[in-house]
Amino acid sequence: MLRLSEIKLPLGHPPEALRSAVLERLGIADEALIDLAIARRANDARKKSAILMVYSIDVTLADEAAILAKFANDPHVRQTPDTAYRPVADFHGVTRDKRPVVIGAGPCGLFAGLILAQMGLRPIILERGKVVRERTKDTWGLWRRSELNPESNVQFGEGGAGTFSDGKLYSQIKDPRFLGRKVLTEFVKAGAPPEILTEAHPHIGTFRLVTMVESMRRTIEELGGEYRFERRVEDFDIETAPDGARRLRGLHLHTGDYLAADHVVLAVGHSARETFRTLYERGVDIEAKPFSIGVRIEHPQSWIDKARFGPCAGHPDLGAAAYSLSHHCSNGRTVYSFCMCPGGRVVAATSEPGRVVTNGMSQYSRKEFNANSGIVVGIDPQRDYPGHPLAGIDLQRHWESLAFVAGGSNYQAPGQKVGDFLAQRPSSEFGEVLPSYRPGVHLTDLRQCLPDFATDAIREALPAFGRQIPNYDHPDAVMTGVETRTSSPIRISRGKDFQSVNTAGLFPAGEGAGFAGGILSAGVDGIKVAEAVAERILAEG
Repeated sequence: MLRLSEIKLPLGHPPEALRSAVLERLGIADEALIDLAIARRANDARKKSAILMVYSIDVTLADEAAILAKFANDPHVRQTPDTAYRPVADFHGVTRDKRPVVIGAGPCGLFAGLILAQMGLRPIILERGKVVRERTKDTWGLWRRSELNPESNVQFGEGGAGTFSDGKLYSQIKDPRFLGRKVLTEFVKAGAPPEILTEAHPHIGTFRLVTMVESMRRTIEELGGEYRFERRVEDFDIETAPDGARRLRGLHLHTGDYLAADHVVLAVGHSARETFRTLYERGVDIEAKPFSIGVRIEHPQSWIDKARFGPCAGHPDLGAAAYSLSHHCSNGRTVYSFCMCPGGRVVAATSEPGRVVTNGMSQYSRKEFNANSGIVVGIDPQRDYPGHPLAGIDLQRHWESLAFVAGGSNYQAPGQKVGDFLAQRPSSEFGEVLPSYRPGVHLTDLRQCLPDFATDAIREALPAFGRQIPNYDHPDAVMTGVETRTSSPIRISRGKDFQSVNTAGLFPAGEGAGFAGGILSAGVDGIKVAEAVAERILAEG
């Protein structure tokens, strides 16, 4: 099979146009083309008056060798890559005293558990929160009634933080083994729409993620895996040998139970702050990591569609428009858009009482009125929170607490119109843009809950963004604060074998450990770590 890339066709083209384009591109007769399938679909919107659909097509030909020879110097005609996933080990029929343990049932833990189960290792998956449907009820409790459950919310519970998001399934990670394809394929098996395998920027949305997470749990259990919900790990049993070598031996749970374990995947997500502190106190090597802080900004989706697609806005081939923005400021900071959610809403995402955190979420249809995105400012340990590996957590908590107070101390988010923010005055009433955040937005001055360097940088960046996207800095656009959970503020150091550099048997993984950023990259990291666990078990006999 061969892959043809950069096949371009106009919006609204008939399905048969793909076949005609392939025949013309290769200069072959119709009977020489046995079959074709879309490998990737994107759009080229650089010319808004003539937006094109861009395809990569896998073709089966009567004489592929001749075509490869004919197009030997053409980078857009190549052999279709082999994306099949092959397990690194097979433990079916092998009995072991201790089963591998996965802490956390977010995207990373989900795929670590799945791969371990598919290899026959029957993992135990510990999740501090509830099953996804019970967790969804608790999350709506915060959004509708301002009632926070610290153990069951946007951050904690089956599915992880990615469940209440736009469900983006793309990443810029290097992936020579096509592990991302394995992630997408398993999602489709679990009920995701098949087009996520071909769209250049696939997404799923919250409601579909819920049913997929349940389906994957059933698969893991059918393969011998075991879930234990509402089980928070409170301490780590680490044995130190006379030569100083450290080895994980078990886990203490908040229920008082002890679980013997010597191969543990730590996939707790970026908000497991108590776990990070416990690991640090037990001597596990942790370092501070850069992250970002800022706000969520909302515009009518129609404004973004018009800015990105011009007269083609609203065409069914295009869907809701997205954007990606970045600006390097005079104060040395960089402001950028983060986790842009077309046709979505801003959601309450705190996991701790007395704090306000914002995030973005979309459904698969992306048909809600507003577009939203994080507008965040990069910060780093040396400059902004030096002196302690966990200082970034303290910094997050500081601004989240101030946001809680600025919003009225009732889990409403502090908000401000862009025009007032630029003029450095509090907002008192909404204009053309109404916010989507629930349980509500309290208009105020966001300078109360953001560091000065962040407000200065965002104030400089917004007009620059307005020059790229008309109306981006419209006076009535609404910003809500604060966005602090862009990524983990720590990294749990690990070696080439994916184990903690100073604690054997502990395998830090995913976004919480500082090795991923988003659903796809977290899933890929979960696969890699599960493979490392299997290889370690093989090496130990």
